[in-house]
Amino acid sequence: MPIYEYDCPDCGDFTQLRPMAERDAPCSCPCCATPSARVILSAPSLATMSGSQRRAIAANERSAHAPQTVEQYTEGRKHPKGCGCCAPNKPLAPTKANPHALKSKPSGRPWMISH
Repeated sequence: MPIYEYDCPDCGDFTQLRPMAERDAPCSCPCCATPSARVILSAPSLATMSGSQRRAIAANERSAHAPQTVEQYTEGRKHPKGCGCCAPNKPLAPTKANPHALKSKPSGRPWMISH
């Protein structure tokens, strides 16, 4: 997202990170909340940050107005019915088709490790 510069008549110029669709709309000053017009003092720049940091900031902004309770969060994180990754699994028992009780099918070349 680009960083744009705006000029507040009372406080002076400030920068704001905004979507490109909102670049020409007036932005409220962070100090006095006065609608300020965009000015071009320098070329628009892009904010560069890691993807995980960008996702964390976006999650914080989404939850700022209505944070979830712990129960709501855990309810939203549940996997679909029949998921075996976090539910207690039944132990694998040796069968005629799977005599060693392996979780996956053995490859055709067990002596080959990483080729």
